[in-house]
Amino acid sequence: MRVLLVKLSSLGDVVHSFPALTDAARAVPGIAIDWLVDESFAPLARLHPAVETVIPLPIRRMKKKPFAALADFRAARRLLAARRYDVIIDAQGLMKSAFAARLAKGGRRHGFSRATAREGMAALTYHVGHDIPEVEHMAVRIRRLFAAALGYPMPVTAPDAGLDRAAIAGDPFSRPYVVLIHGTTWPTKTWTVEGWRVVAARAGELGLETVLFAHGPREEARVASIASGIDSVRVLPPGRLDALVPALAGASGVVTVDTGLGHLAAALDLPTIGLYGPTNPGLTGLVGARTHEFVGRLPCVPCERSRCALKPDFGEGPPCLADHAPADVFAELRKLIPSTAGST
Repeated sequence: MRVLLVKLSSLGDVVHSFPALTDAARAVPGIAIDWLVDESFAPLARLHPAVETVIPLPIRRMKKKPFAALADFRAARRLLAARRYDVIIDAQGLMKSAFAARLAKGGRRHGFSRATAREGMAALTYHVGHDIPEVEHMAVRIRRLFAAALGYPMPVTAPDAGLDRAAIAGDPFSRPYVVLIHGTTWPTKTWTVEGWRVVAARAGELGLETVLFAHGPREEARVASIASGIDSVRVLPPGRLDALVPALAGASGVVTVDTGLGHLAAALDLPTIGLYGPTNPGLTGLVGARTHEFVGRLPCVPCERSRCALKPDFGEGPPCLADHAPADVFAELRKLIPSTAGST
């Protein structure tokens, strides 16, 4: 059986598709899975061992520079036209993903029903729409969609991303290190600079280096503030996703806000601490065996807003995230990381 998964973006959504791929590979002998994904996330899609071919689609570039991306778009269409699929699964439920699914040839298109897709009109393009309400975590919903589309019972086991961390990990530093993932597109998902500094300093006291990523001027400014005066902090230069992933996979532990790289850390079975405020970890939280989530305690949580109505001018760290005590965050990280990492 040849199956096409359509999950174009974004980073966290791509990661949440991994457990469904693991399920399908175990449940359907001889299955061959291709993945149609935005080119930005193609390196991530290639990490899963059940994926035979990744077909990159220049969705984002088509919006910004359509003529420059046209050749790559046509190349993706040719690759899709050369294959016949038994089943096509749109696990995104958007109009753009529904359009992309229609580029494939062959079998029946499956997706979420009109009542449960993110954009209900997308379901009109499927042969079969499955009622999978938005009351469970996205990773579970995609597992249910795969099971329904491919005709096997939904596994009762915990989600398994199926990644080989040892094969992915790099070793960029001589000492064990933790990664602090501070960057996010939502201002309301940021934590305080002081919080990050306390965690980095505590890690240094244990002999752990701290690694920070930065993408864009705003994140670079935050990184400079976090790293100031702390000798154990290392800042990786801006790089592509395929360059960042090995550094992340080699970490002893991770502290993250609600963002895609944090979900990847959990999927890699890294000890991962998640800092949540405006979003609901029950629907988009960390999926992994070694995770701990700090959830905002204010009555407005989760508001699912990128702007804070309670304190619009909060600066760094909205009220719902600012009450996560740095000492508590590091204490939970210390419980999860291996005893061989660092020294006491």
